[in-house]
Amino acid sequence: MEIILKQDVQNLGFKDDVVSVKPGYGRNFLIPQGFASLATPSAKKVLAENLRQRAHKEAKVVADAKATAETLKALEIKITAKAGGEKLFGSVTNIDIAEALEKSGNAIDRKFITSGIVKRTGKYNASIRLHRDVIVELPYEIVAEK
Repeated sequence: MEIILKQDVQNLGFKDDVVSVKPGYGRNFLIPQGFASLATPSAKKVLAENLRQRAHKEAKVVADAKATAETLKALEIKITAKAGGEKLFGSVTNIDIAEALEKSGNAIDRKFITSGIVKRTGKYNASIRLHRDVIVELPYEIVAEK
């Protein structure tokens, strides 16, 4: 079953992508939730025309995302956490990284940050998706509170 995504769906695709899914997933979840619509021939033509009109606006969005990526690469993020030796009391997640980025003046939504759950001090990398074509690796360090 082919559908057109109305918004980004994790592990499936981005907004305005035409994807194939199993019929039950499309009929029972994606379409009723408003995440997708059927990819009929007329809907595909409308989508193609919308994408053609939006192409020049998209170039500016990509340029802005690349500029943000350059500023993020220059940042040095240090997250302090309570620790006993090298092991943390708790963990550091993408929420903590989003808060540290917000303190430095770059507001990035936490759902676009992929870092995993870190439970030890040290240096790590987080992947930040600013646009579907622009993904930046952000190095960060976890240090123990004193």
